[in-house]
Amino acid sequence: MFLERQRGITIQTAITSFQRENVKVNIVDTPGHMDFLADVYRSLSVLDGAILLISAKDGVQSQTRILFHALRKMNIPIIFFINKIDQNGINLPDVYQDIKDKLSDDIIIKQTVNLNLKPYVIDYTEPEQWETVIVGNDYLLEKYTIRKTLNIAELEKEENERIQNCSLYPVYHGSAKNNIGIKQLIEVITSKLFSPTQLNSDKLCGNVFKVEYSDDGQRLVY
Repeated sequence: MFLERQRGITIQTAITSFQRENVKVNIVDTPGHMDFLADVYRSLSVLDGAILLISAKDGVQSQTRILFHALRKMNIPIIFFINKIDQNGINLPDVYQDIKDKLSDDIIIKQTVNLNLKPYVIDYTEPEQWETVIVGNDYLLEKYTIRKTLNIAELEKEENERIQNCSLYPVYHGSAKNNIGIKQLIEVITSKLFSPTQLNSDKLCGNVFKVEYSDDGQRLVY
């Protein structure tokens, strides 16, 4: 829409998709502005997972908090994506603390970020970040307490289970405008936000959350 390009925000829910290897990902781009939250709520019922964008410059906004609590109430797994890391004056520790104060302490930082003239991200989980995963599992906590070696496979297994049951929120970084961190985000979407839906019937069924009309008057149902 012209108005969306002019204001630089999403006004209407838009749908697109892409294929990565043998996985088809359907993207539902919802408005982030408070004025259009009603359109967002209609879309939540069809989501297998959500990417919640947080501006590295502005931090957690009031609408971010509303959406986070709505998603959590519906048991939809959430990934935080800190966007606009290429802007000047970014302080990521402040953003992390903002997330903890206003959304949840249960986050795990999944990347190291270099904020030089050409910002970039590297997929690497600092050892201390795993403590958030460990304390939620008695078996892992016992091993950790007596200083037994924890292997990455059991840590990642616990991490993935907690992401799926909405008790842990991984944090990724990038710039959507300048294609920084987008490849890594796509990888995590296909590996961690899988569909739990299992159909037990041969009957065709689905959820409709949006109806619109094409230029030639054809009805489009999403």
